[in-house]
Amino acid sequence: MNIAELSEKILNGDRRALARAITLVESGREDHRAQAGELLALLAQSGRQALRIGLSGTPGVGKSTFIESFGMMLVAQGLRVAVLAVDPSSARSGGSILGDKTRMERLSREKNAFIRPSPSQTNLGGVARRSREAVAVCEAAGFDVVLIETVGVGQSETVVAQMSDLFLLLLAPAGGDELQGVKRGIMEMADIILVNKADGDLKSAAMRTCADYSGALRLLRKRPQDPEGYPKAQTVSALEDSGLQSAWDAMQELVDWRREQGHWDQTRADQGRYWFGEDVRQALLSRLETPWARTRMAELSDQVAEGDLSPATAAQDLLKGLGVAG
Repeated sequence: MNIAELSEKILNGDRRALARAITLVESGREDHRAQAGELLALLAQSGRQALRIGLSGTPGVGKSTFIESFGMMLVAQGLRVAVLAVDPSSARSGGSILGDKTRMERLSREKNAFIRPSPSQTNLGGVARRSREAVAVCEAAGFDVVLIETVGVGQSETVVAQMSDLFLLLLAPAGGDELQGVKRGIMEMADIILVNKADGDLKSAAMRTCADYSGALRLLRKRPQDPEGYPKAQTVSALEDSGLQSAWDAMQELVDWRREQGHWDQTRADQGRYWFGEDVRQALLSRLETPWARTRMAELSDQVAEGDLSPATAAQDLLKGLGVAG
């Protein structure tokens, strides 16, 4: 594969080249990882930046419907929109449905929109292992907004905040106890809470839910990266396309303030440090996947099970063999 040629095509907005590049950066093959690193280095020279928006929400809240309606509105305003959707992978088969394009039929037909579903595989945090790199490729391709849809709401979903400029939490009206277990972790990370399905019989319930969360947000400690009034909660209806422009205005207001205050650049710098650490950790973990390491782990596991070695001693033995511990 000619990486320089692929890079040039991506910078010129070639959609097939973009799809090939994301496949490349998602690959775990050693030769592909080297090629992906070369490609990302070339693309980084363009200096292009998009607004990265992470989106999470409870199952059935209407994430795909919201993204399609929101994306259609942005495209109508002349913006180019990329959607990176992460689908859960089966713990048994490892397979994923990857059906987001079929759920966003209108948006998928737009020439200024790009939708790419990816499997979560064994990765935690609601995103795929290489979602951050896929975002960088979309930025280089000239997209103005990149939407990153997570698997579904949970405490670990906050990892998406480490690769986005804004983190949106989508809730359903009258969610009740459904969110009690995840409130603390995810609400502390959310920049804007959007109560979806504010239409029909659910409209009044959506207004009450929005008011409840607005009150809860006021009790949270104000963050230095937020202006007055943020984080905030608003109602939207993806079905009726209502509240979408108001939500977009709030996002732009927050982004503009963070740029003026220097928080935008600082956040991206902090995210770079975070992902550097993650790449180091993943590289170290990959050393456990070599034939020698798997065989040695099996041998040591048997000795631990038989009581011949303590788990701590066995771990030290393995790490010394890998050259990690002294």
